[in-house]
Amino acid sequence: MTATSYGIIWNPSKIDGDVLRPSVEEHLAADAADADVRWWETTADDPGRGMALEAVEAGCTTVIAVGGDGTVRAVAEALAGTDVALGIVPQGTGNLLARNLEVPLDNVPAALRRINEGESRRIDLGWVRIDDDERAFAVMVGFGVDAQMLVETDDDLKARAGWLAYVEAMGRAMAGTEMTDITVALDDEEPRELRGHTMLIGNCGMVQGGLRLLPDAKLDDGLLDLLLVSADGAVQWLDTVRSVVWENGIRRLLTRGEKAVSTDSTRFHSAERVRVELASPLEFEVDGEEVGTVSSFEVRVQAGALRVL
Repeated sequence: MTATSYGIIWNPSKIDGDVLRPSVEEHLAADAADADVRWWETTADDPGRGMALEAVEAGCTTVIAVGGDGTVRAVAEALAGTDVALGIVPQGTGNLLARNLEVPLDNVPAALRRINEGESRRIDLGWVRIDDDERAFAVMVGFGVDAQMLVETDDDLKARAGWLAYVEAMGRAMAGTEMTDITVALDDEEPRELRGHTMLIGNCGMVQGGLRLLPDAKLDDGLLDLLLVSADGAVQWLDTVRSVVWENGIRRLLTRGEKAVSTDSTRFHSAERVRVELASPLEFEVDGEEVGTVSSFEVRVQAGALRVL
């Protein structure tokens, strides 16, 4: 195996290979004459996990995910628990893990140069089990407005307007979410009976526009953070917006607050494991990908599972 061996896992629907390959040659491998670069394309059936496993088997020391959050999630799942480093060249709509890692967006050369600098850190990875299927997540999972918004988002508008398409969909998503009874168990605590319509459980908390939905979330603290929203009516929605934007956003930055502030309509918790049962099946998303409706699920954190550049 050469000193540096890169595996490039790229989504051809997000970037043209004729654009990517020259950038890799110029900004990634140019400084290492003995660098070995191998290429894999994702497919509709496999967004990157199988290719990343092949890259690990082939001896790649760094595997680079070139695509959106789905590609990054699939590659991260394959690299979990190994010492193979993950690099990210964000080419999607949300690019949420890249945002939280401060990877340059919409700039392939800059992202490749960041990888080439070789500065690495260990971050956690979340896992969600639905029935007998368990999959990793690097950012967040959940149901309610967040998941319903993905269902309501117009694909043509998303292609033309990017993340702004989600804003257009949010109004319809709010109208499409309903309160339901929720049973939640954190770690070894007794289950709690709650009501709400939106729950997010995440490994990191910043989304588009710099908004932090999970203000206590850290990529390397060995915990997952949970937000439950139970806003019902205009007054409580205003309370939710105030909580997210002011109490746990601007004011927190100004006062350097240490913990997220819960309100009547927004509750924050942290745990290593979370078990959830829903009275009614709801649409569910994993790192921005809709996966259908769920009635129950379990999440856990794998601390320090992933080495990222």
